[in-house]
Amino acid sequence: MKLNTKRTILVGLAFLSISAFWQMYDSVVPLILANNFRLDESWTGVIMAADNILALFLLPLFGGLSDRVNTPIGKRMPFILCGTAISAILMNILPRLANAYYGSPAPGTLVAFILVLGLLLVSMGTYRSPAVALMPDVTPKPLRSKANAVINLMGAIGGITYLAIAALLYSDSRIAGHYTLGSIAGEGGIPVAVVDYSTLFAVVSCIMVVAIAVLYITIKEPKLAAQNRAYEAAHPEENLTQTAADGSETLPREVKRSLAFLLLSISLWFVGYNGVTTWFSTYISRVMGEGIGGASTCLLVATAGAIVSYIPIGTLASRIGRKKTIMGGVALLAICFFTAFLVTVNATAITPPMFILFALVGLAWAAINVNSLPMVVEMCKGSEVGKFTGYYYTFSMLAQVVTPVVAGSLLKTVGYKTLFPYAAFFVACSFVTMCFVRHGDNKVAAKKGLEAFDVED
Repeated sequence: MKLNTKRTILVGLAFLSISAFWQMYDSVVPLILANNFRLDESWTGVIMAADNILALFLLPLFGGLSDRVNTPIGKRMPFILCGTAISAILMNILPRLANAYYGSPAPGTLVAFILVLGLLLVSMGTYRSPAVALMPDVTPKPLRSKANAVINLMGAIGGITYLAIAALLYSDSRIAGHYTLGSIAGEGGIPVAVVDYSTLFAVVSCIMVVAIAVLYITIKEPKLAAQNRAYEAAHPEENLTQTAADGSETLPREVKRSLAFLLLSISLWFVGYNGVTTWFSTYISRVMGEGIGGASTCLLVATAGAIVSYIPIGTLASRIGRKKTIMGGVALLAICFFTAFLVTVNATAITPPMFILFALVGLAWAAINVNSLPMVVEMCKGSEVGKFTGYYYTFSMLAQVVTPVVAGSLLKTVGYKTLFPYAAFFVACSFVTMCFVRHGDNKVAAKKGLEAFDVED
């Protein structure tokens, strides 16, 4: 059995568009809230948690709803098309409202910003689960780790595209010459630039629209999903569910237990990882006096580390199993975050060791991310892929509801240098819970040499 790499790349365009948006959202919106609207860390954390609160309801809702929808263009495609179009319009309104508030603070402008932000988060939430569920819809179970490696590679390309654009357009020299609206006092009296991000939002919205247009033109979802259902019908031994006398299917008790520990592990490593991604731009700004260009460069290195790791990680998982690959990634991520604390505790600027650490963070996150969703959907039947994808996002988003607020309060009351120990602790906890996961792994197939890279173009 061979993975159709070209088709998987095209399916991954949906994840590319989503990743580009969220990379920008996590990097820029905290700066807008802190600098343009002058909100403190606690209020910024509350607002940054709003997308995850909405996601707790929207992602399982629309994931399950897309399981039951049947249109001429497929189950997932209507949600992807409509969600992208609405999001592209709304996101370009945000920086204009932020600029207006900084120039002339008014409660009405702040209310309008929060309203538009809320609508944008809803529109993004309507299609995230359907977009992610599209891959397992059209990919047989044994190939989903390799396919998810390609999907995550596409997501990384979306993220790295954003980071490259941000680093280029919003370097310290270009900010001063093109985009600066003014300045405010940062930690220790360090001046922090207040920036116009309208150009950045416009570029990212164009990337999203183009990516989804190509996806729609090239991927015929109904035909590909039918082919995958035929494969699953011919291989019932890969189904972990049990069929009752009335024809209903349920998970055995031991599989439910594994699913519960897996979902708990997902929450724990997202608490740690998202704590860093949410606050890193502000951390760099307030502690080191660096602009968004410096933070973007570090995150760019991490994304590059993930990009070069995705395909090898998918191959490694096919050899040693998904669980072992995840646990290796979790251990490495916890070590990297603790080491980052040691490297940055007395630093006043970004140093070369930080780039090495962020490259390893990218490798570790690739090992975790490539295999966690396939482990979840491995436990369901084909008609419930959207529902189980919703479970995955419910628990990942639950973590991301908690961590911006908790980490933000910790940074405010104790200090910004607690960020990395906080992240390392929760990632280490996820290693413990993963020890109790017994199902969802792939059947390891022994292959030699170039056969391990056997994919169909």
